[in-house]
Amino acid sequence: MSSLKMDPEWGPVWQVFSSLPKPVPQTLEWQLSTAALPVRTDIEETKHTIKSLDGNNVDVYRFVPPAAASSPETTQRALLYAFGGGMVAGSVKLWEKSLQELAHRTDTQVFAVDYRLAPENPAPAAVEDFYSAAKWLQENAAQFNVDPKRIVLYGKSAGAGIAAGTALMARDKGGLPHKLAAVAMTYPMLDDRTFLPADHLLHNYLIWTQEWSDLAWPALLGKKREERTDENVSIYAAPARAKDLSGLPDAYIDVGGLDLFRDESMQFASRLQSAGVYVEFHLYPGVAHGFDSVEDMKVAKEARASQKRFFKSY
Repeated sequence: MSSLKMDPEWGPVWQVFSSLPKPVPQTLEWQLSTAALPVRTDIEETKHTIKSLDGNNVDVYRFVPPAAASSPETTQRALLYAFGGGMVAGSVKLWEKSLQELAHRTDTQVFAVDYRLAPENPAPAAVEDFYSAAKWLQENAAQFNVDPKRIVLYGKSAGAGIAAGTALMARDKGGLPHKLAAVAMTYPMLDDRTFLPADHLLHNYLIWTQEWSDLAWPALLGKKREERTDENVSIYAAPARAKDLSGLPDAYIDVGGLDLFRDESMQFASRLQSAGVYVEFHLYPGVAHGFDSVEDMKVAKEARASQKRFFKSY
């Protein structure tokens, strides 16, 4: 076998990416997620500043779609969201249009956390910020007409890894007022040990590459690959290193078949299932990182529909 099979609708997207100067960190995913999206003036946005575990200020942005705003007397579900960017890049403002779209598409309030980035703020800063936001949202749920027992953690890429790490931290610390409803992860960055040999066929199809992972993980963990062990890498920073996945909330994972994070996503889903956790897993063949943001692609529509259905079950 000399090549992998690519989804026909993904081909043109890949051609655009392939023509761009290298390296291109995360820029195509951002363009896919935002370029075709309108600015939604019907989404109510507010900013709230909270304290993280170490006392640092963290901003949380609230996106309220019309469906949620029109029912102020009814307690609702909420998504607590972490953006992608390899733990080293991004902001809520950068992803604002896609967050507006997420709130509108799911008829759900979205609370997006502007967590601190590495290397200036290495682990555990990002997960502690997100955990603190989960606690703040549960404690203040009433003022937002949110049911504190219906809060779903959600993230993409690095943000999905942060969501998974936060679910582990919540389980272990026991510091949240209520159990989390669920954790949803789209092409999650979970395992600092992931490595593809130079001759691996998948290199020819990657958007988020091995090279970028090899920059991101040391920035987050402060250690080179050969220095990292189970003893000196926190499971909250690299959730795939957790030996015990029992006791976690319901989980959702989706990933493309041409994604660097494919195998670690499949393994994490399998281990969750073995640990007795309810898990829904989707592998979408022939597409890579950021695929679900391509507006008119069939497989992207399927992925967004499955995400929405999962969210709405809580």
